[in-house]
Amino acid sequence: MMKISAVSEASVLVVFSDMVSPDTADMIAQSVAMIEQESDLFVIDMVPSYTSILITYDLTRIELRSFMSRLNLCLQKSNECGQLSSSSVVIELPVYYGKEVSLDAEEISRHTGLSFDEIVSIHSSQEYRVYAIGFAPGFAYLGNTDPRIHIPRKSTPRLSVPAGSLAIAEQQTAIYPKSSPGGWQVIGRTPINLIDFNRENLTVFEMGAKVIFKPISREEYIAMGGEISEALLEEGAHNV
Repeated sequence: MMKISAVSEASVLVVFSDMVSPDTADMIAQSVAMIEQESDLFVIDMVPSYTSILITYDLTRIELRSFMSRLNLCLQKSNECGQLSSSSVVIELPVYYGKEVSLDAEEISRHTGLSFDEIVSIHSSQEYRVYAIGFAPGFAYLGNTDPRIHIPRKSTPRLSVPAGSLAIAEQQTAIYPKSSPGGWQVIGRTPINLIDFNRENLTVFEMGAKVIFKPISREEYIAMGGEISEALLEEGAHNV
């Protein structure tokens, strides 16, 4: 059901589906890669999301009708390529699920009726897909979490969520790449810096990639550069 429509004189929206799914993520990632290869499209920027891509092009070098025609041909070519190359990309991230950093362990257990050990086992045994990247550089929306651990966002967001915090909300999970306000339920923390200024998109994540979380011990977490502040120890103590 792919549809291309103009949203301004210098931008178009390509909608691939009305459903969020791994197949849709594959189509979007493949299309982004194909569009990046087409120099005669004169693309300035692309913003991929769950089911669409917002594309801005250079209006001084190509007019709307020509752009949409060339873009359509490019996307048809992308569709004919079949399976997505980036779908084979697997990103494995170490996560410490310890009480000092799993700030919402008690709330998640109370909501789900599961022990926190069960929650960690369920969360870390799932393979996730990058459905969108946004909110902040490096913040990737990953799905889908197991229905057994679905939980709403916090009614009152935290003013500051520590960088590297792994959290869940509804059917999604994500890592806060830097300290920022946030309302997701914090389940653990990774010592890995997700911001990479050597990459074009500034993050280790890419659309359509698969993500796996590997539980690590407190000692491994600290050895890999992870930090546990006194503030986290105090808040974590109230949540166990």
